[in-house]
Amino acid sequence: MRRLALLLLLTPMACVTQKTFDALKTERDGLETTLEERNKALREGEAREKRLATEKQALAAQLADEQDKVKELGARIDRLVADMAAATKDKSRLQSSVEEMTRALAELEKRRAEAEGRIAEFKNLISRFRSLIDAGKLKVKIVEGRMVVVLATDILFASGSASLSKEGKTAIGEVGQVLASIPKRGFQVEGHTDNVPIASAQYPSNWELASSRAITVLRSMVEAGLPGERISAASFAETRPVAPNDSREGKAQNRRIEIIIVPDLSQLPGFEELKALDAKQ
Repeated sequence: MRRLALLLLLTPMACVTQKTFDALKTERDGLETTLEERNKALREGEAREKRLATEKQALAAQLADEQDKVKELGARIDRLVADMAAATKDKSRLQSSVEEMTRALAELEKRRAEAEGRIAEFKNLISRFRSLIDAGKLKVKIVEGRMVVVLATDILFASGSASLSKEGKTAIGEVGQVLASIPKRGFQVEGHTDNVPIASAQYPSNWELASSRAITVLRSMVEAGLPGERISAASFAETRPVAPNDSREGKAQNRRIEIIIVPDLSQLPGFEELKALDAKQ
């Protein structure tokens, strides 16, 4: 615009031909289009940066919660150690209490080690998926005590379809390779939809659509190298929304694939008691 104005000021009006005027106008329009495109790209970049910052804050809060639990267990252990020191002054009278405290201390030490192990595993999972998280293709969360990898189905599938898009195949292949590198863990692929009903010959309801999508993701991960005996699929249709279905954004959040890292029951409190009960049947 400034260049055009300057040319018009410096050039006598009688010398400006229609051709010159049209060329200058075209150049001005091109500059305005380029400026609009750059402004749009800047706004999109700022929105993506804000979204990533929000997700980072959520992950940091989850980690802080686990770390607080470890600190609490450490404080309980310290108190038990202090109690044991006082109790050992009179072994004959408090021998049974000392033995009980020793067992409790051992159990707390075990739980603290397990909690620290879960934190390390969660951090490791985030690190493995960092590139996909930063690209906005997936999220890693703690849901009901389980580590969950969440992928929006809008990236993976077209509306009403269970066929992976080209971008979806690439993303699922990367996820499958990462999960295959995690030893001795099982995974469950869960399909979720919004509450908009579907009724086609292929998918009579959202149950069939969510199930077919989960199985498609499962197969793609097996093709990527994840052993088939370590993975299963499930459908929840619209029954487990994570956001209200009263907006486009809420519906988009509910249309998702969740990959659950199945907990190792042998590491949970009371596992030995469960084994003993099972042996009595």
